[in-house]
Amino acid sequence: MARASEPAGTFRAVPAAGNRGRLTGQPVRGGALARRPDAPDGKPSQRGRGGRRWEVPGLITALFLGPALVILAAVVAYPIVATVWYSFFNADSTRFVGLDNYVEMFTGPATRRAIINNVIWVVVAPTVVTALGLLFAVLSERIRLATAFKTVLFMPMAISFLAAGVTFTLVYQADKDRGALNAAIVSIHDAFKPPSKYYGTSPRDEAGLVSVDGTVQTAKPAATTAPVLLPMVGLPPDRIPAEAVDAAPDLPATGLRGVVWLDFSRGGGGRSGAVDAGEKGLPGMVVEAVRDGKVLATTRTDPAGGFAFPQLTGDGYTIRLAAANFAPPFNGVTWLGGSIVTPAIIAAYIWIWAGFAMVLISAGLSAIPRDALEAARVDGATEWQVFRRVTIPLVRPVLVVVLVTLVINVLKIFDLVYILAPDPATQDRANVVALQMYQTAFARQNTGLGSALAVLLFVLVLPAMLYNVRRLRGDRDR
Repeated sequence: MARASEPAGTFRAVPAAGNRGRLTGQPVRGGALARRPDAPDGKPSQRGRGGRRWEVPGLITALFLGPALVILAAVVAYPIVATVWYSFFNADSTRFVGLDNYVEMFTGPATRRAIINNVIWVVVAPTVVTALGLLFAVLSERIRLATAFKTVLFMPMAISFLAAGVTFTLVYQADKDRGALNAAIVSIHDAFKPPSKYYGTSPRDEAGLVSVDGTVQTAKPAATTAPVLLPMVGLPPDRIPAEAVDAAPDLPATGLRGVVWLDFSRGGGGRSGAVDAGEKGLPGMVVEAVRDGKVLATTRTDPAGGFAFPQLTGDGYTIRLAAANFAPPFNGVTWLGGSIVTPAIIAAYIWIWAGFAMVLISAGLSAIPRDALEAARVDGATEWQVFRRVTIPLVRPVLVVVLVTLVINVLKIFDLVYILAPDPATQDRANVVALQMYQTAFARQNTGLGSALAVLLFVLVLPAMLYNVRRLRGDRDR
């Protein structure tokens, strides 16, 4: 019976026989209903209209998880099984070949290069990104405008890998007039080592001069009886030195002497190999007098292009213009070619993901008890000791999370390499497993080998994924 003081419409827990402490489904006087007793199988139940009992949790679980399981099976489970199955067949999946695709995968030069590059990615990229993220996170706690600093570093995460690849394609342009990185490097290089004045200049063909190992020298031995003429062509007017004057040098009457000038008359005319009026001398040229393979004397031309070796007499000399006169200017580095293409792409990846690592590590640093840091400082520890012995051990779980996440990410790297290395020869050097899988399965239509590469990629990613699952379960159990 309900108590007289209980108002109508209230719930009351009544201990059931053999089931103390649980709520029963016995009705309460006044029209209120309590929860029904447990079903005979021990599962909670509820009576609907007509007194029929139906299992609430099992039905709701099926309604919510059923569609998800169907989609998971169709999108994840079936493709995995089908990929493993196709990896044992030939290119068009018409003949069973066993492990031939796996043997070819590990023996083919292109696949070996892709695996080696993936190892480089896994070793370098996650480590550098995590280290920079930790550095930026610590610095952001000690500088003003920390929010703006974090925002700028995190910005690259807001764009796709495709957009980042296009951006770094412009940065890595080999042309110093278009590529931002080469423009900066060339400017710094030229500030310390200016380019040669006469790069691209060559001797006139019929002047009896030859080019040897970057130098220009007389084909026949020179004598002291007459000036040596060294006519040059190919120098644009805008690169003629400002101090140059007309090539009418005041040479001594005797001795080894000569003139170097630009054998070109504006408006045409003039004599080939002869000094004409208005033709400019080439000042500052390094001229060497050579005999029997030895440099006997060195001098520079004057503003009119004249030079002289008054101390040298006789004949049998070779007059040589040093290679330094014609050294080409430094045009930067070919970033997306040769052996540095993979480090260049890794640098672009680091630029994108450093902000992600910084944000996660900053969250971990904010959870560190400040008492531990202050206690270490009070005990006389330096900032480096506090960072190495207190901060890093306390934030180590976050560092592991960032590192494992980045390892999984770089194992699947594809789009950044594909965009930054579009040339086939460059792609061969920068190749990774995911890109090799795409080229093999879709470009070359070899589904067997492509499926084997996909299985390899899955096997490489699986340990890191299992580690993450185990870590998350450990965090949940704590």
